[in-house]
Amino acid sequence: MTILIAGGGIAGLTLALSCHQAGIACRVFEQSDSIRPLGVGINLQPHAVRELFELGLELELEAIGVRTREVAYFAKTGKPIWSEPRGQLAGYNWPQYSVHRGQMQLMLLDAVRRRLGQKIVETGMELTGFEDHASRVVARFRDASGHHVEVEGDMLIAADGIHSAARRKLFPDEGSPVWGGAILWRGTAWVEPFLSGATMAMAGHEDQKFVTYPISRPDPQSGRQLTNFIAELKTDPSAGWRREDYNRKANLADFMPQFEDWRFDWLDIPALIRSAEAIFEYPMIDRDPLDWWTKGHVTLIGDAAHPMYPIGSNGASQAIVDARVLVRELLAHGIHRDALIAYEAERRPATAAIVEANRGNGPDIVMQIVEERCGGKFDDIEDVLPADERARIAADYKQLAGFDIEGLNTRGPLVAVS
Repeated sequence: MTILIAGGGIAGLTLALSCHQAGIACRVFEQSDSIRPLGVGINLQPHAVRELFELGLELELEAIGVRTREVAYFAKTGKPIWSEPRGQLAGYNWPQYSVHRGQMQLMLLDAVRRRLGQKIVETGMELTGFEDHASRVVARFRDASGHHVEVEGDMLIAADGIHSAARRKLFPDEGSPVWGGAILWRGTAWVEPFLSGATMAMAGHEDQKFVTYPISRPDPQSGRQLTNFIAELKTDPSAGWRREDYNRKANLADFMPQFEDWRFDWLDIPALIRSAEAIFEYPMIDRDPLDWWTKGHVTLIGDAAHPMYPIGSNGASQAIVDARVLVRELLAHGIHRDALIAYEAERRPATAAIVEANRGNGPDIVMQIVEERCGGKFDDIEDVLPADERARIAADYKQLAGFDIEGLNTRGPLVAVS
């Protein structure tokens, strides 16, 4: 019996490793001709790191990631609002990592090929459709030469991202992703360490925000770190975005003037932006939560199931948890539709709540509250947003996203294998 996995990103590769760990045969089909280290920085929360460690990837993750020491929020004036330790410094049994998304994907790909075989991931295979039958599924792909290929398996798990072909077949009238008016300009640059040297820092408010964190250790020669950044501006959503060019080379004039005076005692943001080798523009998009994910022997996972705003550092982490819960249910129910139903019953409501929370700014709401109450200008943050209110916002989001400290530390493993 074989699980067909459409998509060789973080969700699909984690699922393949988890299937192998559980003794379940699988095949991975990736539409790109080759998997290259594309993208910029992401964060892996402790609940996702735990799952990667339980897959035996502790050393590999440590080699490419930076253990996040703290998350810190600042007003648009650079004044501190809230900071808290992260990972093991916060009391978790596992660290939090900041890592280059492309390096993370290649790490997973290498592990899949070493454990499952070099040919287990087939590239240049774009999912175009599927047919679900009484006891099997037939997936249709278009290969790199344009030929149509049919592959039969026991289940099809669609991990093919926000523009998922499987989701489009299941929901043909859904339309394009939802855009609320925010544009992200993302890049990386080699700069001197700031704050703790492993801080995820956010400044601004809902309409203008800057996020940055290191994704490498300091270079032994220069002392600089490769640092990820996101500059975000909110515009009128009725104007639309450049839909024909989703990953567009940025024009500094489109956003740099708004950040020109953001020079703080802890970071010179204009200098950071200008030192980037390349900056790309993305619309900040998601999709409305679905009423169901599963039809017959087909289900959705990761961004195909629940694309969400990059707020609260949860996209990749939730995809990893998806994969692990799905395999747990395959072990409990066998290669049967009941496993997909049980997986969806747990993960769909949980991720829908995160999608909605992120649309409301998630834990970043502390910056918006400060902006609304005082315009980011204050002498004592306690007079604007007391510590107990800040702590409650942070704790509520961790609970919602599934990585509250006590709950994570005390629960058993998601996938228990001998």
